[in-house]
Amino acid sequence: MSSDRPAAGRSASARQQVRAGRSRQRGDDGSSRRLLAIETATSWLGLAAFEGDALRAEVSRDVSGKHAERLLPEIDALMASLGWAPDALDGMVVSIGPGSFTGLRVGLATAKGIAFEGEPPVAAVSTLAALAASTGSSRGPVASLLDARRGEVYAGVWSRAGIATADLVPESVFGPDALAAELPAGCEIVVGEGATGVAEQLLAGRPDLVGSPAPTRVSAVALGRMGAAALAAGEGISADALVPRYLRRAEAEVKRTGEALEPS
Repeated sequence: MSSDRPAAGRSASARQQVRAGRSRQRGDDGSSRRLLAIETATSWLGLAAFEGDALRAEVSRDVSGKHAERLLPEIDALMASLGWAPDALDGMVVSIGPGSFTGLRVGLATAKGIAFEGEPPVAAVSTLAALAASTGSSRGPVASLLDARRGEVYAGVWSRAGIATADLVPESVFGPDALAAELPAGCEIVVGEGATGVAEQLLAGRPDLVGSPAPTRVSAVALGRMGAAALAAGEGISADALVPRYLRRAEAEVKRTGEALEPS
């Protein structure tokens, strides 16, 4: 795919031609809008390609955290299978964390490489929100959990799945007892990678909670649909503005700032 990518010094007139080409492809109703969703926040790699509301292709592979080696070849293969060139994309959706520091950096750097010079717009979607939407119910409160190591989890609580921002309990890092105290009655638990142990403690101590400690993968399809809604609402940003949301700072940052968590 990299061989199809224009040089960084592309002229303003060339950028206008690309935008005009996209407009012609979509049609006035946007029915053929082409989107690519990228999920790299866990050891799995997820991709989903949409044309309008239709899912055209999906990739979900356990790459054991080797996103740097596998992501671009997988994107190349997916795009080639659809006959899409990079400049045919009308938007991208990227999982911005929390999750694996390395995986997130690879995903965001790749999105920036594809969306050269700010084209196309990108929707940055919370990994926890996409996890909640992957299997969570739309009828009641849902919490999603991902491993944060040290016996803790990244977690947030939504009034229902599919909401972009955790509206009941903001996303943060929790130990089992602290999270149990925050969860509303009857809350559904969606367990992400590495969070089984904490989920077992929550479910054992709170019989009112709903769910299974069996882990769920973050769905690139759920991620893509959430991002598509954000782009349709005009909430896309330039790829240059993409910033990973780690929640927990790296050790070097902890030592430098004395703060373990990122500001909310």
